[in-house]
Parts: sequence; C-alpha cells; structure tokens
Amino acid sequence: MNSKKLRVMILVAILGSISTVLMQFNFPLPALPGFLKIDFSEIPAVLAVMTLGPVAGILVELLKNVLHWFLSGSPTGVPVGEIANFVTGILFIMPIYFIFNKFRNSRGLTAGLISGTISMAVGMSLLNYLVFLPAYTYFLNAPPVTGDGLYKMIVLGILPFNLIKGAILMAISLLLFKSMQNWISQQHRKLSV
Repeated sequence: MNSKKLRVMILVAILGSISTVLMQFNFPLPALPGFLKIDFSEIPAVLAVMTLGPVAGILVELLKNVLHWFLSGSPTGVPVGEIANFVTGILFIMPIYFIFNKFRNSRGLTAGLISGTISMAVGMSLLNYLVFLPAYTYFLNAPPVTGDGLYKMIVLGILPFNLIKGAILMAISLLLFKSMQNWISQQHRKLSV
C-alpha cells in the first residue's frame, strides 16, 4: 500500500472517530419533537469532503454511524436512526463537495453549505414521510402516524429541525474554514482521491 492511500485511510479513520464522539454530544431543540437531536458530527465529514473528496466524506459518515450503532445500540433493534443519519449526512455533504470543488473559496463553501442544508431539509422531509417514520413505527410496534399528524410532524418538526441544523453546521463550517483554509488546501493538493 502506498503512503498516500495509507494517509487517506488514517485521516478518514480519525475524522470518523471524531465524528462518532461528536455524535454522542447531542441535544434536542425546544418546541421540536424530542427524538430530533442536534449534534455536530457532520463537521468532520465536511472537512473530509473538502480535503479528500466525496468518497472520504461518505466513509466518514458510514464509520460514524456504524460505530454509533455498536456503541449505543438502537431502540428498535434495527439501525433505523443510524441509516437516517447516514442519509442525512450524504444529503448534506454531497452538494458541498460539488460546489466547493468548483469554487474553492469561502463563497463556494457558503453556496455548498446552503445547497446542502436545502438538500438535507427537503430530502429528509420526503424520506421521513415515505421511509423512516413508517420504519420506526413498524419496528417499535407503535401505531403509525398518518394523515394530519404525519403532515404536522414533517412540516412543523422535521423540516425546521433540518434547516436549523444546517444553519448551525454552516456557521461552524465557515468559522473552521477561515481558520483552516491553508491546511485544507494543502491536504487537498496532497491527498485528494
């Protein structure tokens, strides 16, 4: 194995581990459903996408969710929450990669973060409606949320939650980028795959 691949694997492992730790420090937002919790575990995946490319970002997201499932378990016995978090992360980081890769500056990152936030908010609203909320109720043997209740949960809970989460992640990512811009550019030149 050449040293570049080894360095990439080590960096992905480090970022995935940091992401797993950050996922443990989560908190709910007032006035939103309690099962929706903010954490900052997407930040290492954003760094991976900016420095190493999309595959590294996806691997950081995957590693984070697999480790989280092994460490914390799942109330349903099936990793529905971890799968939802993995999809959320991909919906957030992929627009960042595509836009930031064309415009490698703070404006490109800002545009990518805004696109990622919109992608995450809209995508997870649809996927929660069609897949994740029905899966939770099925595996928990709970009565399904349907009709008006489901619509309210999506529009008044999941959509604003993901917009707020995206705004928080955007602010942190931009602050990190300003302080780490030289390192990010250097790592991208050396290690991008």
